Amino acid sequence: MEEDKAHDALRESGRRVMREVLGDAYIDKRDAGTNPFNAAVRRLSEEFAYATLWTRPVFDRRQRSLVTLAMLCALNRPHELRIHLVAALNNGCTAEEISELFTHAVAYCGFPAAIDALRVAEEVLREHGKL
Repeated sequence: MEEDKAHDALRESGRRVMREVLGDAYIDKRDAGTNPFNAAVRRLSEEFAYATLWTRPVFDRRQRSLVTLAMLCALNRPHELRIHLVAALNNGCTAEEISELFTHAVAYCGFPAAIDALRVAEEVLREHGKL
């Protein structure tokens, strides 16, 4: 069916971008944890978030990473924040930029969310030899 081919092409493109953004280790772990219960949502994330949003022309990947980190801080989503901190490093963000982003977030998200984000960031940055 033609529609299936279009979805398959988007997913293939999205997986390529996801691998570039999040890295091989993330993709391998994600694939190992994919099952019939979560497969549909994972396919949608490949099609929409990575094939469509992460490839739009106005922001580069570094800028998209900073926007994503800010939103995950505001939503206080530490699990996703950890994943996207690695992506931010892969996309060229520096420890100083990440620190400043979460410092700036204090005014808009509050101390608890910003402090939680800084804690996660410090762990990830240390794990990746950036602190």
